[in-house]
Amino acid sequence: MPQPHATAHSASQIIAQRIEQLYGQPLAHLEALAETNPRDSMLAALTGTHTELALAERNIAFQRDRLRELASSEREIGRFEAGHILDCARRLADSVAARDAYAKSVGAVLGGLRRISGPNTHPPAAPAPATPAPATSRTR
Repeated sequence: MPQPHATAHSASQIIAQRIEQLYGQPLAHLEALAETNPRDSMLAALTGTHTELALAERNIAFQRDRLRELASSEREIGRFEAGHILDCARRLADSVAARDAYAKSVGAVLGGLRRISGPNTHPPAAPAPATPAPATSRTR
C-alpha cells in the first residue's frame, strides 16, 4: 500500500509556521501547552484545527494514491472495482473540501491575530468611551 506524503509547502505546514511565529515557540510545545487547557483557549483551537488540516492532507494523499492504483491501466475495471473507484473519489473530494475549509478558517483567524512583544504583555486597553456632556437647560 502506498504511503501518504505531504507536499513541501502544504497548507498545514504553512499554518504551523504561522502559529509558531505568532506564539514564538515550536508547534510540538504549543500542542502540549494547549492540551493543558483544551477548552476556551485560542491556542487549543488553532492547534486542534491544524491537526484536522494535517489529517485531511494525509487522507488526500492516501486517497489520491489509492485512486491511481485502482484506475491503473494494468487493471481491469469491472462493476466491483468501479464501486471502489467512486467511493475513493468521493472520499478524496470530501478530504479536499475539509482541507480547504480548515485552511481558510484558520488562515482567517491567524490573519486577524498579531504577536504582542514581550512574553507577558497584554494588548493596550481600549480607551474608555467618552462620557456625554451633561445636558444644559435653557431658561427664559
